[in-house]
Amino acid sequence: MTGGGATLPEALYKGSPDSILPATFSYKGVGSSAGKRAFLTNDPVLFGATGSVHYAGSDSVLRNVELLDYLVRFNEEYGPLIQIPSVVTPVVVPYRKAGTTALNLSSLQLCDVFSGARTTWGQLLGSGDTTPIRIVYRVDGSGTTELLARHLNSICPTRFATGPLFANARLPLNGPLPANWIGVSSDAEVRSAINAVDGSIGYAGPEGLPLSDNAKIARVNGLLPSAANVVAAVSTVVPPTTITARANPLEWVPTFANPTRGYAIVGYTNFIFSQCYRDANAASQIRAFLTRHYGASVNNAATVAHGFVPLVAIWKSAVMNTFVSGNGENLNINNPNICTNRGRP
Repeated sequence: MTGGGATLPEALYKGSPDSILPATFSYKGVGSSAGKRAFLTNDPVLFGATGSVHYAGSDSVLRNVELLDYLVRFNEEYGPLIQIPSVVTPVVVPYRKAGTTALNLSSLQLCDVFSGARTTWGQLLGSGDTTPIRIVYRVDGSGTTELLARHLNSICPTRFATGPLFANARLPLNGPLPANWIGVSSDAEVRSAINAVDGSIGYAGPEGLPLSDNAKIARVNGLLPSAANVVAAVSTVVPPTTITARANPLEWVPTFANPTRGYAIVGYTNFIFSQCYRDANAASQIRAFLTRHYGASVNNAATVAHGFVPLVAIWKSAVMNTFVSGNGENLNINNPNICTNRGRP
């Protein structure tokens, strides 16, 4: 089973002692945009593989234009696609600054940091410190970037648009970046680049970061990215409630531009599957994984250990009832009313 995409949940999915994907599933971290592209065009080369792409992981939500293009090109041959949230994630703001052990930034200060409006730590914090602010950002199409940019767009829309490419999201589009800013291609590289040089700050998923250590992780609007603060930000959102909404992949992944409570920069990291697979064994393996991930709490401990928050029961039940066991709406994987004579190879 070939898959890949977002680097944010990569260690949760594959390569760790407690990773949650089955042994028969591959996962190549290439970034959310490349992961979506590999699935939407069925191009396994983007994952360094051959054959067919069976699924993808992405923190960047499917756009309407992406879904429509897929339906035009592949719906008749492959059938519909499914987009569902996997786990809840904060976007964390790691930093390294000598003498600073309790960094607390407002959302507006984050706009100042990532737009380049403040170029020294003294300008940012109101002191005489002339240390340059060294931003570490993602150069690839990154769902982590998209989650950050969505929040910044809600605070300072003249300085940030929402999107997975930092150079495009930071306005003006493709504007020059300061020479001391560093572009990298994964969350792991963000962590490494920040740790290497004093004065650095960036953004990443929670994996491998000391989320309760304010000397290394900035508070945002007074809050660290604890599980309780992340849960507070997303707790009011429920799964799709109508047949029409459940049939629309875009309705399954709510976004959180500026939560009214809890940690400010949150979202879901998601899976994209096909509803139809020509290989019955592939469909069986997908169903078995979904049953393990959404039909029980067995993956919750690993999810928490990697810094994420498991979906609550109402979301897990909605995924199981709609896409695995089936609820009479013909949305479940390899439903014979939808998938006869078509499916992803």
